Amino acid sequence: MLRHIVMWRFKPEVDGDAAFAQIKRELEALAGVIPGLRRLVLGRDLGLDARPCDLVLDADFDDAAALAAYQDHPAHLACKPAVVAACTDRQAVDFLA
Repeated sequence: MLRHIVMWRFKPEVDGDAAFAQIKRELEALAGVIPGLRRLVLGRDLGLDARPCDLVLDADFDDAAALAAYQDHPAHLACKPAVVAACTDRQAVDFLA
């Protein structure tokens, strides 16, 4: 299994509550739609660290091929405009779990 973690910060002018609700709704709806995507959870930072990211995606895929297919899947691509409009400073890591 491959774990895919992505973290972003909200743009300063963005309403974080509204953006989080929309992005969470859109991304979590992908579970069960994209083959090879086992689990996807989006969470918002609690603010306990001095330099936090604002939100994190934590997803599990069957393998690297499933992650690659997810990246180009039309349902995933349809979610990107909301993320791009609200977020900046993307960081990602992929590892075998």
